[in-house]
Amino acid sequence: MKNLSRSFSLSLVAAGLLASGAVDAQSLAIINATIHTSTEQGVLKGASIVMDNGKITAINPAEVNADEIIDANGKIVTPGFIASNNQLGLVEVGAVAGSRDAGDDKAGIDFDVSLAYNAHSSLIPYARKGGVTRDVITPYGGDSIFAGLASVVDLSGRLDSDVQKQAALVVHLGERRKGSRAFTLQTLINKLDAHQTKLSKKDKKDDDKPSTEDKVMAKVLSGDMPLVISVSRAADIIELIKVKEQFGVNLVLSGAQDAVVVKEHIAKANIPVIISAMDNLPGSFDSLHANLNNAGLLEKAGVKVLLTVGGDASHNIYQLRYDAGNAVSYGMSQQGALKAVTSNVADVFGINAGSIEVGKAADVVMWTNDPFEISSNVSRMFINGTEVSTQSRQDKLRDRYTTDSNMPRAYTK
Repeated sequence: MKNLSRSFSLSLVAAGLLASGAVDAQSLAIINATIHTSTEQGVLKGASIVMDNGKITAINPAEVNADEIIDANGKIVTPGFIASNNQLGLVEVGAVAGSRDAGDDKAGIDFDVSLAYNAHSSLIPYARKGGVTRDVITPYGGDSIFAGLASVVDLSGRLDSDVQKQAALVVHLGERRKGSRAFTLQTLINKLDAHQTKLSKKDKKDDDKPSTEDKVMAKVLSGDMPLVISVSRAADIIELIKVKEQFGVNLVLSGAQDAVVVKEHIAKANIPVIISAMDNLPGSFDSLHANLNNAGLLEKAGVKVLLTVGGDASHNIYQLRYDAGNAVSYGMSQQGALKAVTSNVADVFGINAGSIEVGKAADVVMWTNDPFEISSNVSRMFINGTEVSTQSRQDKLRDRYTTDSNMPRAYTK
């Protein structure tokens, strides 16, 4: 009986280790691949990559040693794409209020949407079909200009998936339905100034426990946390450049349809810009310069560009690769477009992924052809070195209603 009890206990320990990921996964190698590294190395042909324990451990080693070896036969391999500025895992059906968790009227600086992230959302496998392996999820906030805190999530679909909390503070400025944009900008400046003063006067012996807001603003003012501000008009962008110079914040512009008007100023200030490559019609007087050429023009001016999906982004992240392809057709370089959905996003948000290099997370995607071509598909996908499926709810519904079955049909004539 004691032996049986001991065996049962050991089984529980082993199961616990497997569930927690403590047991090392098998090493894996991809050989004979055309690897788009999204680094200064550019494209490596006939190359190999080795993954072990969730990380990339070798590129083009003299001898490939791995538990499993995949021959790519020349296929293209890229880093997993990183989406941004959406509510993936925070909304299921936009028209159903009970499935929307990215905003609240009382949301503010300390609003952490990652607490509501649903790794089992049906939208996640669909995003993976587009080669997306990680995502920067953002709140849309409430009454305050401070929408809350962004988080980085992997799209493994596991309930214990990697979540990088407090990846950025999100702020909404620009035109208002009621009131003045001057007031909102002044609100931001006053908040930064108040916390800067508070930090400078804080007694080292002060035992008062800092609030979440205090901690967040301290990171913003030190430059450790990006300050992502959605804004469109060129005049507002110029004012924000002054804010960056005054407080030394790590400023990131989002939306920024008018950024091309002041692109030299943005490049000189070293400010990244998150834009939709398909944003080509003004939605307001603030965005009169929305154009399909903008991504390419910003890249040529030396601005670090991050591409995001516009419109109903959470349900259409799959099309990020198509948007990148369109950016290329309107003047952006192919490698620049690849970086805009991989390494540039990783650099801005401090993500250890987004490029094929030793030490990075083994988020790797093999493609049937050029990932920016509409006819291409994901051949195989790995997140943290573990292969994941790209089968989505849509695939299952297609198979359900195009395959003979004893189950009733959805529609009858």
